Amino acid sequence: MDQNGYSVELREVTKRHGATVAVDRLSLTIRTGEFFSILGPSGSGKTSLLRLLAGFEQPDSGEIIIEGRHMEGIPPNRRPVNLVFQNYALFPHMTAARNVAFGLEMQGMAEAEIGPRVTKALEMVRLASKQDRLPAQLSGGEQQRVALARALVNQPAVLLLDEPLGALDKQLRLDMEVELKALQERVGITFVCVTHDQEEALTMSDRLAVMNHGRLLQVGTPEEIYTAPASAFVANFIGVSNSVSGRVESVVGQEATVFVEGIGVIHAPAVPGVIVGASVLITIRPERLHLSREQASDGSQNRCAVRIAKAIYAGNETQYLLTLPNNQTWKARMPNSGVVADGATKRFHAGESAYLQWRADEAVLLPE
Repeated sequence: MDQNGYSVELREVTKRHGATVAVDRLSLTIRTGEFFSILGPSGSGKTSLLRLLAGFEQPDSGEIIIEGRHMEGIPPNRRPVNLVFQNYALFPHMTAARNVAFGLEMQGMAEAEIGPRVTKALEMVRLASKQDRLPAQLSGGEQQRVALARALVNQPAVLLLDEPLGALDKQLRLDMEVELKALQERVGITFVCVTHDQEEALTMSDRLAVMNHGRLLQVGTPEEIYTAPASAFVANFIGVSNSVSGRVESVVGQEATVFVEGIGVIHAPAVPGVIVGASVLITIRPERLHLSREQASDGSQNRCAVRIAKAIYAGNETQYLLTLPNNQTWKARMPNSGVVADGATKRFHAGESAYLQWRADEAVLLPE
């Protein structure tokens, strides 16, 4: 750990692959002991960034500092990091214990020291009872935990994870999201995870960074990034978001009014730098929208008539596709709890008319 409490610092790091700028003047700090995720679509530069941290590639410019040490010219085997690959890269002919011990054996560590270290690592991932099994005798989740134990046995300061749950089926992936975060909290070291899965990043991370085209777009807690996206890309990449363009008519205190063609005036929170006449984008999450059969006076500053284009039953909620007066399609999510078959709160159906309502503070205003 350096004196500022950071495990990792990147200062104006740039990496090119031919004519492509994979990482573009990226600066970032990752705190000691946090679970930090780097999130972005394919080609965003997140894997290149992980390879730079691991030492498999060197930056064209900028500085990488890990545990207070500059990493320029430091090869992967001399860095205080370990990398867990997406495919786990386990030796199929070795038991779980032998797989975990392999790296220590290559370092020439004494057998008397290797045994206790391997046992402790397998206990960390709750696989002590399966140490004698071959990878083929383990489930996908157990194989991943062996790969984690093999990385942790070297006692790295930073554990790098490349799409760690990508090879698992959906239900196991959901279980392992919770298990992986719990493991990180038990061992107390810094985890840096690269993923394209937004749900995975939101579930596991203390903080996360969103990248696109080699650039860092936003860094924050999952809640900060979900509720206050800094750009339209972040709003649409993290979760589902509805958006509409308009022009600012007025800014009074903390609220702006925006004129939207075909809909009328929409109220939204004002943001610094937005002035009257500016073109803006209003975004709002589907779960923030409210549907009713009558114009309710519930304090919602925004309302418009819509038509239900489609209703999708999804267990605990119903997802609606809505046609707005300007012919845009928005999505809304309404919980099914409390819905009765014949009462006023019954679900909406395709073709039905309804009123869409939301409060000003439930939307986000972004410069277009």
